[in-house]
Amino acid sequence: EWPETGRLALYLLGLRATCPPLEHGPQRSLVTWLKYYLEEDWAGSRQHGHPLTSYYQYSLGVLALCVHRKRVREEVIRRLLAAEHHGRFGHAGGSAVDTEAVAALAFACLERERLVGARLAAELRAATRRARRRMVEAQGQDGFFGNVYSTPWAMQVFIATNTCQTQPAYSRATAALLENLDAFTTTATMAQVLPALYGHSYLDIASMRCQEEPDTLTPISTKMPPAMLGNMTVRLVVECPKPRCPQRRLYDQPVPAPAGASLLDVLRMAAAQEPPNFTFGTQDTPQGPFLSRVLGLEAQQQKQSYWQLLTAPSTSLQAGVADYRPEDGETLILRLSEW
Repeated sequence: EWPETGRLALYLLGLRATCPPLEHGPQRSLVTWLKYYLEEDWAGSRQHGHPLTSYYQYSLGVLALCVHRKRVREEVIRRLLAAEHHGRFGHAGGSAVDTEAVAALAFACLERERLVGARLAAELRAATRRARRRMVEAQGQDGFFGNVYSTPWAMQVFIATNTCQTQPAYSRATAALLENLDAFTTTATMAQVLPALYGHSYLDIASMRCQEEPDTLTPISTKMPPAMLGNMTVRLVVECPKPRCPQRRLYDQPVPAPAGASLLDVLRMAAAQEPPNFTFGTQDTPQGPFLSRVLGLEAQQQKQSYWQLLTAPSTSLQAGVADYRPEDGETLILRLSEW
């Protein structure tokens, strides 16, 4: 099985934010497991020089350990520093802002919590400044750093380094988020955007005074949104590059679906059509379902492959299969790509 680096890291961040009892036994065990996963994550892919999962998950692991004020080996930190220095955070068809921001938060945390020596702290500070500068350069005309989902991570970096008041790009990003809050529909994405909108970063939970935290948890409304009436038709295309697939286009069919259906609903409709010539599979992740298999072809982390989601002709979707809602007549492309 793959190391659960990212999932466990997010769980530990959330656990710390809920102010668990001090020196809680199971919590100490989870921290130990996360340290183990970080080592396994790298050792399992040492020949390739990158984590077995991704630099995003690897950075989350370092950040979570730092927030729990646990030291990590210097070699673990330097792997991230080397990746930042050599520009290894990017991947084909997507933005590197989210990964770069999580790594920068980990760097800032290690420095703030004084979990490293003075020399390494200076290197981390310089890397954080470089990452912050690249985020500003990556800001688009729409105000987002990369895209709507990577923007909260980038904003947390400015908050954590006390530079949001002096950076005009931060104000533009805040305004852009406030106009697009309906994009954040999953618990994981809400957990990223809410701290930023309230002027906090994940680093703040490391210094929470839990004895002063009031019990403010209240049930959320279970009122369902009104159902959308009508139907739509979406064209679904599946592509696989040569030489793996001599016939590059493996599927190209119109798929009828209810108006307002998600991409995941469209895939289910396609699989239910007669004749049954479309199949797919998903994996559950903290960010929601992840498309892992289409027409029997697996996305394999060891081969750095994934199913890229696009709207024709070649625009990458900025939402997952459960969140993206296509429009009538839209062409959606599932393309097996490498990162």
